[in-house]
Amino acid sequence: MNNKEKVLFICTHNSARSQMAEGILRNMYPERYEALSAGTIASNVDPYAVKVMSEIGIDISHQRSKNIEEFRGELFDYVVTVCDHAKETCPFFPGKVHIHKNFEDPANVDGTNEEKLAVFRRVRDEISNWIEKTFGRKDNGREERDELWLKN
Repeated sequence: MNNKEKVLFICTHNSARSQMAEGILRNMYPERYEALSAGTIASNVDPYAVKVMSEIGIDISHQRSKNIEEFRGELFDYVVTVCDHAKETCPFFPGKVHIHKNFEDPANVDGTNEEKLAVFRRVRDEISNWIEKTFGRKDNGREERDELWLKN
């Protein structure tokens, strides 16, 4: 029996933020969570996201951009929107706990390759720190974690 809690990360295009969040959670806590991601409009996984994730030893090159419709009817323990647009446009998705945390869209940044990579790295690190703080509460029971999340 699978005792992992299911987490769905949602952003607009499922190309960068939600893809990175899926890979980070899967890598940090593989025994505790089943991490998935989707977008309100599926596109492609951003190559910059793949590159900056590989820099920290996480391979998301096998992940693909998915539309939220692929998960219609599934029940999740946590549904996490990682951008304001997805929070506003996403139809209600069944989840025991809904969490919203807006992260800058690194794919919208103009500049040189190095400037773009710098933004992707910063957003990756922000997502990683937030996931560790939010999902890594090893000393708290689930009820206490949920209470803390609902306050945020």
